[in-house]
Amino acid sequence: MGGLLADRLGRRPLFLAALSAEAVSILGVALGMMGDRLLTTALAVAATGLAGSIGGPAISAYVADFTVGSDRTVAYTWQRVGHNAGFTLGVLTGGALIGIFGFVITGLSAGAVLIVGVLVFASRLDPSPFDAARRASRSRPIVPTLGTPPIAESLRTIRRDRPFLELAVGMALLTLVTSQWGVTFPLFVNTVLGVPYLILGIGLSVNGIVVVFGQPPTTRTSLGHRHTSLALVGLGCYAAAFLWIGALGYLPDWVVAGFLAGVFLLTIGENLISIPYGTLPSNLAPPTEVGAYNGAFTTLVGVGGILAPLFGGAVLGSIPSPELVWLILIGPSVPAALLIRRASRSLPARANRA
Repeated sequence: MGGLLADRLGRRPLFLAALSAEAVSILGVALGMMGDRLLTTALAVAATGLAGSIGGPAISAYVADFTVGSDRTVAYTWQRVGHNAGFTLGVLTGGALIGIFGFVITGLSAGAVLIVGVLVFASRLDPSPFDAARRASRSRPIVPTLGTPPIAESLRTIRRDRPFLELAVGMALLTLVTSQWGVTFPLFVNTVLGVPYLILGIGLSVNGIVVVFGQPPTTRTSLGHRHTSLALVGLGCYAAAFLWIGALGYLPDWVVAGFLAGVFLLTIGENLISIPYGTLPSNLAPPTEVGAYNGAFTTLVGVGGILAPLFGGAVLGSIPSPELVWLILIGPSVPAALLIRRASRSLPARANRA
């Protein structure tokens, strides 16, 4: 829905509206916790997630409006670096503030910071070329309209785009594998391998450092290569790292060093996969459907992310062999690779070039 709205309401207006809603929702979480209102808190948390899902396609389409080709790939890279730097800083400061002041004060502070961010964006963020053209077409009837189609027509366009759908389903299966990093991986490392939380935290910080400092050179090296090839190589890094982590169950003397090496390899895969994740939907979209394609891609890929903890938990809880756990969990990488490779044959060469 966020992508469809971005094509009709404009990128900047929708992004600012979603960010404002997110700020209000975070304040609602804090107020709900202050009054011990469980229902209010739950609804506010849900609203926060909804606002983020609506705003995501808008900012992706906004970046796409200003860039083409390799410049677009680089632009999405810096967007990712900024997001990860902010996320890392937010987790560190949020954890410290919760420890000192508690959840309520931290939530109110986070909402206030986000409101300031909205004001900064509203004053500094120029309308994209798409937004400017929409404004001109409304204010001056002599200017041709952008011809944004009805929502039903946008959905039909996506449904008829078989290579795009094959790619999106393949990336959803890829995400079913890679998202094991978020929940199953730390659970396995802690409960099966016995890695203490302190070492686990150090390993996760390695991930953040490699993303922030490693993503720009990874992107520069990737320019000119196929997006689908980058996705497949990144998936291979994840599969190899997960199998290595499983093998550490039989190598007790190598657990800590092997864990850190596995995190490093996983992050290399993450950096590679993030390039097609961010860029390909905009590259494949018709000019009036950039938001819709980003929204559809995010929705389909998100299904893999939602199912990943369920899949990982079921396997981890029922399979005693460490190596077999990860052999099963990387199983979806086979159909993922086949679908991505098949889609790559039909994708426009220029759109599939980083």
